[in-house]
Amino acid sequence: MSQQEGEMERQESEEEVEQAGRATESSPQQRRLERKARRRREREAEAERAAESPDESVHLKVFRYDPDVPEKQKPRFDHFYVPDKRGLTVLDALIYARDHFDSTLTVRHSCRQAICGSDAVFINGSQRLACQTQVSDLDSPVQVEPLPHQEVIKDLVVEMEHFYDQMHAVEPYFQTDEKPDDDLEEQRQSRENREEIKTATRCIWCGACMSSCNIAAGDNRYLGPAAINAAYRFAMDEREGESVTEHRLNLMDQEHGVWRCQTQFSCTNVCPKDIPLTQHIQELKREAVKKNLSFW
Repeated sequence: MSQQEGEMERQESEEEVEQAGRATESSPQQRRLERKARRRREREAEAERAAESPDESVHLKVFRYDPDVPEKQKPRFDHFYVPDKRGLTVLDALIYARDHFDSTLTVRHSCRQAICGSDAVFINGSQRLACQTQVSDLDSPVQVEPLPHQEVIKDLVVEMEHFYDQMHAVEPYFQTDEKPDDDLEEQRQSRENREEIKTATRCIWCGACMSSCNIAAGDNRYLGPAAINAAYRFAMDEREGESVTEHRLNLMDQEHGVWRCQTQFSCTNVCPKDIPLTQHIQELKREAVKKNLSFW
């Protein structure tokens, strides 16, 4: 927090105290204002202690941008000092900075258990899930930016519509030619086949792989590793109908499908669920070649 911002915070706090003193007509309102002013003073004191004790705090360097606020339309980095503690994640630190220092700080998050995939950001030069990344594993300062190669909406939030469009383009849902005679009977799958596609089912649609891919950055029509992985998951499922599998392979066997991958492994390296994305893309290339082979 800058000195100017700190001065503004103190002035607002003093105004709230004065307002609380004037609120004699309604005692509940007076108590509410007093509590609000007290919490603000406590936050200020805690922030000052963290800044004065660098060994006991985490230095966050956070990308800031807000197109709706004139003075924030030029991208910049803000610095926050967050009290350190065992098990502190980057998301924990961002939430603390938002709740105690700047309520306008914006970051997507939901489950905080590396399942929803909504808090993928660029941390110290790598795509990561903020809720999964331990601050203790990072060098200081911890620099947090929005995902590269994506349009920034505000601060750490990026536009994900194009990513979702690519995912839906491969029809990521189960399709079969035949159903069991009994409505209550399951469509059985062998354990071997389940093991084959198990890692592909872990995808949480976070977009980290797409952001790391240099090909996707330069080719807006490239399906990308996440979408191709989704196609792999269903194309390799033995319960899928043969006609649908052929249809999926035709979707992949295109200029902007599997053949745009240059095997850089960047997607595999950043995947928070350890999915071998590059391997799956190569296996679909092999299946596409086999489909096109003719013997006569």
